[in-house]
Amino acid sequence: MDSPILIPLIIGVFFLAGLVKGIIGLGLPTVALSLMTVTTNLPTAMALMLVPTFTTNLLQAVTGGHLAVVLKRIWLFLVCATVTVWLGTLVLKDANLSLMSALLGAVLVIYALMGFSGFSFQTPSAREKPFGILLGSINGILTGMVGSYAVPGVIYLQSLGLARDPFVQAMGLLFLGSTIALGASLSGTGLMDGEMGMMSAAATVPAIAGFFCGQAIRKRLSEALFRTLFYCGILALGLFIVVRVLLLG
Repeated sequence: MDSPILIPLIIGVFFLAGLVKGIIGLGLPTVALSLMTVTTNLPTAMALMLVPTFTTNLLQAVTGGHLAVVLKRIWLFLVCATVTVWLGTLVLKDANLSLMSALLGAVLVIYALMGFSGFSFQTPSAREKPFGILLGSINGILTGMVGSYAVPGVIYLQSLGLARDPFVQAMGLLFLGSTIALGASLSGTGLMDGEMGMMSAAATVPAIAGFFCGQAIRKRLSEALFRTLFYCGILALGLFIVVRVLLLG
């Protein structure tokens, strides 16, 4: 934590992560973890992203005008995605950090490839609850292990056929619950102390700045082009992390 490049790195990483989220509605944890784990370990990167992620997700979750309708439909999924996070953090506490970093890289690669392919499926209404329990639980465990909130939770939400605004708000609710659970779990395992909490709070400033800049840029850029570039970057970072772990151990 004493590296002279840490502060400028945090500012740059979280501004970029907020920028991505401002444009496409997700990606702050993915970008922040991808870039921070290049120079620091996974638990440190996960702890740093908590306050910026919470702040931006709170804004996304409570705005949009569809909160009651969305909650009524996906509350069981959200509960499962939240309460199972601690299972993943139990693994993180005692696991080999190189292995966890490799798993993060693999999740990023899968996430990028799904984005490129446009993969989607429809969940029959009669199976929304069992699918929600299963995929919510998997999402929570992966969140605790590698800090990835999106897989397979966002895929499940896409499969419900929600309109754009309710879908964005549903993602905000998923990410918000996951962030709260991850913060509580990391605090309980000693991975989130007072110093780390203050650094995470400080990282919120560039994240919020990037978030609002991203919203402004979104009005002027082709979202399709930016999404393609974003997935290219995520794929490259995921492969880089996996290869680095394999070569360096």
